Amino acid sequence: MKTAFEVKSARLDVLSVQLHTADLGELEDFLQQRVSQHKELGSMLFLLDVQEFNSPGELNIPGIVSLFARYGLQIIGLRHQNEAWAAHAQAYHLTFSRNDSKISEPPAKTAPAASEQVQATVISKPTVLVSTPIRTGQQVYAENADLIVTGIVNEGAEIIADGNIHVYGAMRGRALAGATGNRDARIFIHSMQAELVSVAGIYRNFEQSLPAHLHKKAVQVSLQENRLVISAIDEE
Repeated sequence: MKTAFEVKSARLDVLSVQLHTADLGELEDFLQQRVSQHKELGSMLFLLDVQEFNSPGELNIPGIVSLFARYGLQIIGLRHQNEAWAAHAQAYHLTFSRNDSKISEPPAKTAPAASEQVQATVISKPTVLVSTPIRTGQQVYAENADLIVTGIVNEGAEIIADGNIHVYGAMRGRALAGATGNRDARIFIHSMQAELVSVAGIYRNFEQSLPAHLHKKAVQVSLQENRLVISAIDEE
């Protein structure tokens, strides 16, 4: 006879929102600008990364959670290096995730891209080149540009470009091209192992491995009649 329920492990896709301000008005202005560009993110769950704040008293946590919910983004937990924040997460019925990474310094205006400097950075150039690995939890957004990544993109990392995306290392995270609606954008991947790919808001998750001729092979992703097409590059 089966029991009423069983507890089993399960994988859950969660993105993080790294908070840089406690000003609800400023947050809402940014949400109004960005949410319409990334409608596919509405199906995702988010951790609120509050690493830049020393005390929960600096933040209106329920107000921020409610604000994001109004724009269709569900905050399910807090992330901070200090476990003292766990009690505050629990008070608002949120999960808590300890962030073991150090706070990244703001990128110098003239310094070349490095892994910590890339984190939560919006780069506006004709083509953005990232030659460092992109770690879990990091996001790179190439605004009004193509994005070229020569290193690995790890699971849980996210790369976004308003133009095309090229990844020459193993692609294990999420890649979103044509973020502002460019339906002609494409994604080129040297070793296809992605969690998610998207072109102009049309996306596909990969809960199972692709066929052998595509998995860990060089592929391109394009949008054809509202359907994502993934094909081996050497097929053309």
